[in-house]
Amino acid sequence: MGVRQRARDAWLFLRRPRVFDVTLVVVLAAPGVVAALAIWLTRGEGLIFATLYLITVPVLLMRRERPVLTAALLLGLDITATFLGVASGSPILLIGLYSLGRYLDGRRAAIAGGAGALLYAAALILVARPSPAGDPLGILLAGLFTVGIPVGLGQFVRIRAELRERAQREAADSAVRAERRRIARELHDVVAHHLSVINALVGGARATLPPEQEVARDALQGAEQTARQALAEMRQLLDVLRADGGGGADAATGVGTDRLPALVEEAGTAGLPARLTVRGEPVALPTAVDHAVYRIVQEALTNTRKHSVGARATVRLSYESAAIEVEVLDDGASKQPAAPAGFGLGGMAERVALCGGRLSTGPREEGGFRVHARIPLEKT
Repeated sequence: MGVRQRARDAWLFLRRPRVFDVTLVVVLAAPGVVAALAIWLTRGEGLIFATLYLITVPVLLMRRERPVLTAALLLGLDITATFLGVASGSPILLIGLYSLGRYLDGRRAAIAGGAGALLYAAALILVARPSPAGDPLGILLAGLFTVGIPVGLGQFVRIRAELRERAQREAADSAVRAERRRIARELHDVVAHHLSVINALVGGARATLPPEQEVARDALQGAEQTARQALAEMRQLLDVLRADGGGGADAATGVGTDRLPALVEEAGTAGLPARLTVRGEPVALPTAVDHAVYRIVQEALTNTRKHSVGARATVRLSYESAAIEVEVLDDGASKQPAAPAGFGLGGMAERVALCGGRLSTGPREEGGFRVHARIPLEKT
C-alpha cells in the first residue's frame, strides 16, 4: 500500500504542467547532450544537427502559455535545418505543433496551423526545386500533412478534455441539486412535524383553559397563529432551496393560480384545446402552494401536448375551506407520458409533498390521463 501510494503521489506530481514540461525537456535534451559531446570528442560529423536539436528543445517550456510562438520558432528552426541539409520534421517540431492544437481554440488553431503548413510546404518545395525528381504537389501535400496531423490531434485531445470537464461539471451540478432537494425534504419532514405538534399542543391547551383566563387564551392563540405562519414561511423558503440554481425560485417569476387562464389559453394556441373550471370562492394561497398549483397544471398540459395526438384537456380548480384541489384530465391515448427532463411527474410529486399534499397520476379507464393533487391550507 505504501509503494502504491508513493507511486500515485509521484504520478500526480509529474502531471503538474510545469513539472511535466521541465521533465519532458530534460528527457529530450539528454540524448542530444550525449550526442553532441560524443561528436565533439571524436571530431565526427553531425555537430550542426546536434546543436540545432539542443536549441529547439528548451522552446517547449513555453508551449502551453505561448503555443503560437512556440510553433513558429520550431518551424523556423526546422526550416533552417532543412535549408542546411541537416534534417526536417523532427519530433520536437511535432510536439510543438501538437501543442498548437491542444492549447488554442479551433478557429485560431486552424488559422495558425494553415499558415504554418503553407510556409513549411513552401520551404520544402524550395529545397527540392533543384532536384528533377521533386514533385511540388507531393511535397506540398507532405508539408500539409506534417503540420496538419499533429495540430488536428491536439484539437481532438483538447475537445475530448473539454467534453470530459463539461460532463464532470454537469454531474457535480446534478449532485448539488439532488442534495438540495434531499435537504429540503428532510427539513420539511423534521421541522414541519415539530411545528405541527407545537401547533396542536398550543391549540389543545387553549381549548382547555377556563373562560375567565382571557389573557392566557389570547397568548396561546397568538402562539398558535405564529406556528402556522412559521410553517407556511418555512415551506416557501424550502421551495426556494429546492429550486434549480439556473432558473431561480418560482417566487421570482410571479407565476400562480391567477395566471391559469392565460396558461390554458396558451395551450389552446399551441394546439391543445383546453378549458378551465373553477369551483368555490378563490382565496389568497400561500406562495409555495400558489406556485405548485400553477406548475402542476403547466406540466400536465405540456405532457398532454407532447404525448397525445388530437387530445383535449380540462383543468379543474376547487377551493375548499381547508384545502385546494387541482385536476387535469385529457382524453388522449391511454398511456402514461414520459417525464421530461425539466420537471416531470417526479417534480410534481416533490412540490405537492413539500406543501403537505397528495398527488395521484395515471391513465383513466375511459381513456386519457389524469393528474390530481390535493393540498391542505393552513387556517389563519
